Amino acid sequence: MGVRIKSVGISRETQSSVENSGRAAKQSLERAGVRPDQVSVLINAGVFRDQNTVEPAVSALIQKAAGIGLEYAKDDPRTFSFDLMNGATGVLNAVGVATSLLETGSAEHVLIVSGDGHPSMSRTAAADDFPYATSGAALLLEHTDEPDGFGRVHTVNGEGTPAVEAYVDLSTMGSVGRGLMTVDREPDFADRLLTVATEAAQAALAGHTDLAGTALIASTPTAEFPKQLADVLGIEQDSVRTPDLTDGDPHTASLPQAYDRAVITDTLKDFTHVLFVAAGAGPSAAAVLYRLPAFAGAAA
Repeated sequence: MGVRIKSVGISRETQSSVENSGRAAKQSLERAGVRPDQVSVLINAGVFRDQNTVEPAVSALIQKAAGIGLEYAKDDPRTFSFDLMNGATGVLNAVGVATSLLETGSAEHVLIVSGDGHPSMSRTAAADDFPYATSGAALLLEHTDEPDGFGRVHTVNGEGTPAVEAYVDLSTMGSVGRGLMTVDREPDFADRLLTVATEAAQAALAGHTDLAGTALIASTPTAEFPKQLADVLGIEQDSVRTPDLTDGDPHTASLPQAYDRAVITDTLKDFTHVLFVAAGAGPSAAAVLYRLPAFAGAAA
């Protein structure tokens, strides 16, 4: 028994992180043939929000954009939504939460949404030194009685000062703070993220010997990061799957976008497992081994 990916949704169509995540959620439901009322829980792992929104919870805005749980009659099903923000590792943290919910039978489907965008809703990663692409992604998860799906999510927290910091500098932003964000990355941030990512990945791989049958999908703080991680882990470079990095780092949406791209191009057919690894900020990292179902090509 386990928890597996039923479908994935992707959106890069707008400059709104809320709208992109909402559209990705809709797409994932359409691909899976799942009705909105069959989603018990929605978890938002996105970090960079439209106009630096603090309240209400962005998950509620995305839930509304996706058209989920908007009925209010007495016996209508309810969808509970909340934000779970932990930088680039947020999606895998959400997978851990979703696994607990689905394995207890307290949820029919759990929808994880992620994605980021410049708070101005007009500037892009290519336009300035804001490194993150504007996009959204969704993972629709379900319980399965088959021996496939996610294993245990392993997390690692590094030491020292944060490798990456993002903040609104109130002393200089003045009246335009809702449309600006400062992102500082330490000169050695990629090396520090690689260290914690390696530790988390090795924990997830403990006892797993079939590296030749394992694809690697990792976060993309730099374009080279996934292949650098593959080298350290002893995974072949040809086994690395990445998202589209044309517009910058998809950040919280990197893992689902890379998985979706691999499924669409049918490049997971020769693998039995996917190792998902995310690293960012803290520095912190999370990793999980995912056993692919026999019909992985049709699942998303």
